Amino acid sequence: MRLSLGRHVFGLAAILFGVITLVWRDFNNWQQIQALGNVPHREILVYLAAAIEIFGGVAIQFRKTARDGALVLGCLYLAFALLWVPRIAAEPRVYDRWGNFFEQFSLVSGALIVYGALSGSESEQPPLAARLGYIFFGICVVSFTLEQVFYLAGTASFVPKWIPPGQMFWAITTTIAFALAAIALLARRSALLAARLLTLMIIGFGLLVWLPAPFADPHKIISWAGNAQNLAIAGAALIVADFLRHTSFSEGSTDC
Repeated sequence: MRLSLGRHVFGLAAILFGVITLVWRDFNNWQQIQALGNVPHREILVYLAAAIEIFGGVAIQFRKTARDGALVLGCLYLAFALLWVPRIAAEPRVYDRWGNFFEQFSLVSGALIVYGALSGSESEQPPLAARLGYIFFGICVVSFTLEQVFYLAGTASFVPKWIPPGQMFWAITTTIAFALAAIALLARRSALLAARLLTLMIIGFGLLVWLPAPFADPHKIISWAGNAQNLAIAGAALIVADFLRHTSFSEGSTDC
């Protein structure tokens, strides 16, 4: 099964994450280790994470090493996702904690699809890892919807003021779009179209919201890491679209 463009974008985002981590010598807003407390020699973990992201990002670009790249990236992103769990437990009513978990878990889902889809299986049914990654990604899109619902005013503030008809209009519209995409993906009805439109919307976020950020404030890590995070999620969404394009999984069979 060919998963080309999605994994290339996904890998590029991982490389970008690694470079940003090396330049700032610190973890970014999404990839945090606060749950570990005051870790001695923290810089070792910083450099290790950066090395894994760069190695995984490069490896996933090539067919022969793509599964290895997907495996190491998936494990790293899973670690970052799980490190949000203690903060969820401490503040279960603050959805931002849940949202950060699922943003990282959406990257795990993308890596899982690549790892499974490139297994070389001759079965007509996609490998279990790929199918699980697809379902997990759909659940993550549900979280994207809820995050915008709970922080609608904050979402609106990200929309450039010059875009008509207004910031709140686009906050509501993109929230509805996330919800429709989640339903289509999980129900496996028009899933390929939903994945493609979702990818386009996320790319739009990158171009309109995150791309200008380094020019406005180049000295903040979030300005750069936001671009990497957005690109990585776009890559994961594109991996889902690639997966659906090459399988019959979007036809709504009852098997997992």
